Amino acid sequence: MSAISDSAPGAGSAIVEGLVSTIIPVYNRPQMVLKAVDSVIAQTYRPIEIVLVNDGSSDNTGEVLDQLALKYPEVVRVLHQENGGAGLAREAGRQAARGEYLQYLDSDDWLMPSKFEVQVAALRQHPECGIAYGVTQLVNERGEIVNATSKWTGEAHDYLFPGLLLDRWWHTHTPLYSRHISDLAGAWPRQRPEDWDLEARMGAHRVKLVYCNTVVSCHLDHDSDTRFSRGNHEAYLRDEAWFLPRLYECAIKAGVAGTAPELAHFGRWVFMRARHLGAMGETEVARSLFALARRASPHTTFKMRVTGILAGLVGWKAVGKMARLRERLSS
Repeated sequence: MSAISDSAPGAGSAIVEGLVSTIIPVYNRPQMVLKAVDSVIAQTYRPIEIVLVNDGSSDNTGEVLDQLALKYPEVVRVLHQENGGAGLAREAGRQAARGEYLQYLDSDDWLMPSKFEVQVAALRQHPECGIAYGVTQLVNERGEIVNATSKWTGEAHDYLFPGLLLDRWWHTHTPLYSRHISDLAGAWPRQRPEDWDLEARMGAHRVKLVYCNTVVSCHLDHDSDTRFSRGNHEAYLRDEAWFLPRLYECAIKAGVAGTAPELAHFGRWVFMRARHLGAMGETEVARSLFALARRASPHTTFKMRVTGILAGLVGWKAVGKMARLRERLSS
């Protein structure tokens, strides 16, 4: 192995050619993380390293991680930090990682044994590409396959946009990133959806993707309030309000045309969120999102025009509550 850079971002250590660094944030999952780590150890590709980030766990997770470092001293490193959420934990791992390639893995998911071998080979064969991805399966807690191709991972796409305007169309563990595109995108944010935000910033650089038509990872479908869309609903909406303008800016930088149907969909999404935030009393945020919805929509709809007039007359909170009432009555 040979060094290809003088230093890793913020780490002061050489980046190692060919090395795949897997970053796993962990919070109170002492048993689940064992399967995630095993799936990395079982990779047919070498060299690898695993950076485990204990995100202020309140149980014995930290001890379990330290035991893994003792068991695999040549591969596993452990970082302990105060609880700050998945984004900050992944960023700490990114700063410590020495790999030419970066793999992010949540502690409740796992990788297929050939993932690194297949995706590193794809990136080497296609140096114009900065991200390799493949098929992710959705699996339940009994180990049964719920969906053989979760989200859009069964489809080949050349770029992250315009699809990111519709959905985060893969999972955190689906892609393998080159260090170059990771450094271009910059730091993981604290706010959610931190992974979608990071990928949007990668997409803004028009990074090209290479598709590997094989199963590369498994996503566990289970109840957890730490998942972005399954936590407190109002917190979810506030975080999304932070994210949506950033997603729009990245899409424009990526060259998404103003007439693209994905942008029209995005405009409707933002318009709906403006009303939801208005109903919560977040009037300034609602007003800002409404302006974004009008900017993103090729043609202002009749409903948007009426909503704007009503908001000027009775305020965004009243408009939001009326919209919520109509939604309930029509559902």
